[in-house]
Amino acid sequence: MNKIFDPMRAGEIVAQRSSVEIVSHAELMRCPRWARAFPNQRKDHRYYDLVEDTIRQGFDYRYFLLQDERGEVVAVQPFFLLDQDLLAGTGRWIRASAHFIRRLWPRFMQMRTLMVGCAAGEGHLDGEDELSRQANAQLLASVILRQARDLKAKLIVLKEFPAQYRTALECFSQCGFTRVPSLPMTRLNIGYTSFDDYLDTALSSGTRQTMRRKFRKAERASAIEMSVIEDVTPIIDEIYPLYLHVYERSSLRFEKLTKEYFCGLGRRMPDKVRFFVWRQNGKIIAFSLCMIEGDTIYSEYLGLDYRVAFDLHLYYYAFRDVVTWAMANGYRWMHSSGLNYDPKLHLRSELDPLDLYVRHTSEFLNTPIKWILPLIEPTRYDKTLPQFPNYNELWGRA
Repeated sequence: MNKIFDPMRAGEIVAQRSSVEIVSHAELMRCPRWARAFPNQRKDHRYYDLVEDTIRQGFDYRYFLLQDERGEVVAVQPFFLLDQDLLAGTGRWIRASAHFIRRLWPRFMQMRTLMVGCAAGEGHLDGEDELSRQANAQLLASVILRQARDLKAKLIVLKEFPAQYRTALECFSQCGFTRVPSLPMTRLNIGYTSFDDYLDTALSSGTRQTMRRKFRKAERASAIEMSVIEDVTPIIDEIYPLYLHVYERSSLRFEKLTKEYFCGLGRRMPDKVRFFVWRQNGKIIAFSLCMIEGDTIYSEYLGLDYRVAFDLHLYYYAFRDVVTWAMANGYRWMHSSGLNYDPKLHLRSELDPLDLYVRHTSEFLNTPIKWILPLIEPTRYDKTLPQFPNYNELWGRA
């Protein structure tokens, strides 16, 4: 007979040999384990330090310290508290209806939320290896409900964890959490001898001809020069407005980056960060923030001058230059952040799924939350995603 998993009872059992403590960033700085957190991720502990220092936006940053039976910290799991709009990723008509309702009920579908993960990027589990990460997840799952109630949070969300963690995070599903897809990243195989080899081998003839036509048009204009740098502090006043241009055109927004974020990233993590900057007639018209780890380059944020971006096809121009640089420097994969899926589909990218794990701290209210989540999850309203060949992985098992 299958036994029902009782998270409160599990918490009592686990607590006999380990514990979880909540600390502030100042307290975390006295923990030796933090300097070793997320060692194999491009966004290691330094990135979380930077995010807390430069992106406030109403986020209340905290950290779970996971300790073994000797009281030694074996993992650190960042989280933050915020007032979350549950309808932020839904269709336009749902948001419009919610806006009308909120005239009478201001907090409709808005909840104080404990969000595990990173405020500016996907989440990861800290731990020395896969076995330890699974054990750490089980410990956190056993106590997080009680911790959230103590912090007056109504909702708990594990924010955008890659599908590789589905096995480790199954314990959260056993504790009443519902897994739904978040807007996925994308991945592209760039293991080709050159960009032209990629065009000829990977793309359809129609897409290939369209791309080359766009490049020829851009080349007929004044010359565009690219540079690669690690620190954008000297040019931050030129590139930050370009980031805001892209941010303000997006229909879905979460974090809003600051000038201090861009400047601090290159200074604190020069081994992980590359800024690509494009100039025309001495004026910056585009930039791309990329991060690197292993054989992969990650396209994180893009800034464009929309006065020339469409005429020069800067999105594709920047894509070509970054991929060409990455190929020349031995990178075999390119990962990109979510949204703007149509060009990525034609460029032969695949989806790189990210998961949300959600539950209400009230047992009674968690039942309707389970029913509602599949109707309001963000991928439901993107018409391009189902066209990707691996779309089923968004909901599929590990």
